[in-house]
Amino acid sequence: MNVLASVRVMPSFCLLLAGLAHGDPAGEAETSRLWGKDGEKWRPAGRLPDFSYAGYHRGERPLPRLRPEASVGDFGAVGDGRTDDTAAFKRALTEAAGKVIAIPAGRYVITGILEIQHSGTVLQGEGPDKSVILAPKPLEKIRSNRSAKTNSWLASKYSWCGGIIWATGLWEDKLLAKVTATARRGESSLVVDKPASFQVGDEVRLILNDDAKHTLVHHLYAGDPGDITNLKDVKETWIARVVKVDLGKREIAFDRSLRTDVRPEWKPELYPARSSVEEVGIEHLAFEFPATPYGGHFTELGNNAIEFKDIRNGWVRDIKVHNADSGVFIGGANSTVTGVVLTSARKPNPLRTSTGHHGISLKGTDLLLAHFDFRTKFIHDITMVRRSAGNAVHSGRGIDLAFDHHKYANHANLFTDIDAGVGTNIFHSGGGAKLGRNCGAWSTWWNIRTQRPVRFPARWAPEMINIIGVRPKGKSQTALDGRWYEGIEPAKLRPQNLYEAQLKRRLGAMPPSRQGAAPR
Repeated sequence: MNVLASVRVMPSFCLLLAGLAHGDPAGEAETSRLWGKDGEKWRPAGRLPDFSYAGYHRGERPLPRLRPEASVGDFGAVGDGRTDDTAAFKRALTEAAGKVIAIPAGRYVITGILEIQHSGTVLQGEGPDKSVILAPKPLEKIRSNRSAKTNSWLASKYSWCGGIIWATGLWEDKLLAKVTATARRGESSLVVDKPASFQVGDEVRLILNDDAKHTLVHHLYAGDPGDITNLKDVKETWIARVVKVDLGKREIAFDRSLRTDVRPEWKPELYPARSSVEEVGIEHLAFEFPATPYGGHFTELGNNAIEFKDIRNGWVRDIKVHNADSGVFIGGANSTVTGVVLTSARKPNPLRTSTGHHGISLKGTDLLLAHFDFRTKFIHDITMVRRSAGNAVHSGRGIDLAFDHHKYANHANLFTDIDAGVGTNIFHSGGGAKLGRNCGAWSTWWNIRTQRPVRFPARWAPEMINIIGVRPKGKSQTALDGRWYEGIEPAKLRPQNLYEAQLKRRLGAMPPSRQGAAPR
């Protein structure tokens, strides 16, 4: 039985995934003034972004169902829980690169980093209760990276990155054109110096760079960044598809509205939206680390499962992670993480009452995290780090979830249809000193269920964030140019899942994000 199938026996989680869509025993349904019933109140330049482009192939395709083309057993892997199978896995990743590589039922001891460097490579187990990666050595003991001075000691960088499986790509760096005119947030076209570089159907990547006056940073924080003394090298990335090329006007039109303003002082440039590594997947597996007591913040040596770095259109599906320092780090664009269960038998650190550092971290644009289950507590359960924007997190649950925003101008991310547990930790966040407020503008919390009421997080973020459908603590405040705290009871809010509502409105059918999800 895989992770997604197993939730059939958990009625509360099934109700969660159903989105409470069949009636409202608590009273009449209510809608948000930013969306309405079916999106009729939504505006491209409004404070509520369109998050529907998050996920594998922009949410327009379901995750693939692939047949194995090779097996780690073909390269000598034993899977008996005693034999070191690292060399066999590495041979498989080299000699069967670009193929779907089966990991048959068994317990595989891995003592090195397994690197995926070719598009199309998929590691496919038989289910997390059958195919298990045993990692007895932390990353620091495999490939030392202890070079980050934190507090009074030299911490390992694996405290916040790395995985026993590590997929790494590079963005294509061929400059297509420079943007030559200002465009406003909500518009959907740009004037460029080389319009002939584009064809209808091209997917392109817009890069913006902060200037010496930090005007991009101020924009991403809606004019209220907090202390940014140590904040440097901020960039904004946005990906879209070309729908029209006007050579006469030197104008390129896109299929989505701009998430931010575009100004010449930010040196806006357009590149192909291609990575050297795409269509990689890790699925139907478990990762198990030693059950050593958790030493606490920045003591981690890298008992980490997965990292994607600059990957596009990849996926992590049906994964269980046990006893981890950190679970999954996802970077790049348009990848989907779904069906992840995090558990631990470690003795918690008493200062943080947690068994690890980062549960699942998102570092990129238009990433999707869905159908997750935190059965243990991390210091930072779900993290948005630098350059994180346009990401969507939905349909999951945890003990007392922390939606960590790690400063550095992360912005315009969505959390929706989530059982956050107790509700004491929602805005608990980290990040270094003088790196701006924890969260940037336009980020949105929609239908977050908690045992305790939730207060608007003043000074943690600019007023230009959206909190809609929480147990309210205090009066609602809905100023279009100020605070938006719409205290609708979660059970009454419609739609329950904003991401899926936006995706369905754009595609006009059952969204691929729901296809293959756990049965209701």
